[in-house]
Amino acid sequence: MNNADYTSSRSAFPIPSADMLSQLPTQFFATLVQNVNREIADGHDVINLGQGNPDTPTPPHIVTSLQASAENPLYHKYSPFRGYAFLKEAVAKRYKEDYNVELDPETEVAILFGGKTGLVQLPQILLNPGDVCLVPDPGYPDYWSGVAIAQARMSFMPLLEGNAFLPDYEAISADDRQRAKLMFLNYPNNPTSATAPLSFYEDTVEFAIKHQIVVASDFAYGAIGYDGHRPVSFLQAPGAKEVGIEFYTLSKTYNMAGWRVGFALGNAEIISKINLLQDHIYVSLFGGIQAAAATALTGPQDCVTSLVAKYASRRDAFYEALSSIGWQAPKPKGSFFGWLPVPGGYSSADFANLLLREAKVAVAPGIGFGSHGEGYVRIGLLSDEQRLQEAAERIGRLQLFK
Repeated sequence: MNNADYTSSRSAFPIPSADMLSQLPTQFFATLVQNVNREIADGHDVINLGQGNPDTPTPPHIVTSLQASAENPLYHKYSPFRGYAFLKEAVAKRYKEDYNVELDPETEVAILFGGKTGLVQLPQILLNPGDVCLVPDPGYPDYWSGVAIAQARMSFMPLLEGNAFLPDYEAISADDRQRAKLMFLNYPNNPTSATAPLSFYEDTVEFAIKHQIVVASDFAYGAIGYDGHRPVSFLQAPGAKEVGIEFYTLSKTYNMAGWRVGFALGNAEIISKINLLQDHIYVSLFGGIQAAAATALTGPQDCVTSLVAKYASRRDAFYEALSSIGWQAPKPKGSFFGWLPVPGGYSSADFANLLLREAKVAVAPGIGFGSHGEGYVRIGLLSDEQRLQEAAERIGRLQLFK
């Protein structure tokens, strides 16, 4: 069959486009991926530290659970719209064991198609056009996407090193404090790797009550803390469920990024609104995946302990190598990212381009996470120790840190 046998896919008339599409933020990291792929296509060995995709496989007992569950004809039918009770009970059990947080599986848990889905949907659920959402800067860019789709307005909360990369609520303008209806937080933080103490969340609850602002805690890296410190859940703060929810995901904890299993947890009224929207969009996750996810949450957790130890070993090896070339920065306290200062004379984008071009090492420029990300680059601890050390050696040959 030749090309003439195919009808043209060209439009017979102008295809309309919703105004919302033109308001979506630019996918900054799509350009980074394109640049990396171009170097690889040209035959170069690129060490990619710019990604946020776990590099080790899902633990075998979880995969085995999926294989067995996939043969269950019950799961070949539509799942219950709001998911199986056993999975909601499993995540509630995990929160009780890990954080001593009580959750009602029926009213305080929503199953999501990955955490990102909930993060993007929440502004559509809570905000009307023109409403204000408080967003961390630097922060995860998909917060911006949800706010844009809702046609709301963002007010950025600077995360500064001098304040341990925590927002300063007193620095928010009086007008934005009054108009804000939603606030995103994310600790352990992407991209800065900072963690938040319980006292910060206690202050957050007080601030949220005073100004009637819903809190959305993005706890994607909640299992990954170092030096014997478990990251704190927002829901551990007294009154947290009265003002907000937390997003939890299996992507990082169990290396299940491609499985797309996430949860919204906390305030029953917000959970009800999330479920209502999802009733109109989805028919929940494939039942076999839900069964395997429950296995992950209720089964042995030594795989999580081993994973965190692996990241800690990588962190220590990489930062020791960075120190040897003169690139100094505090070690990450959580997440699998590092947040490193750019040498003088470079923007974050220029420095990232230089490392890719001259050292064949890819990093994520801080400007991609917001204006206060300028002056930094983010690296991922998502290669083995030898490759991380080699990346530092390659960068060292450029003699940028004398």
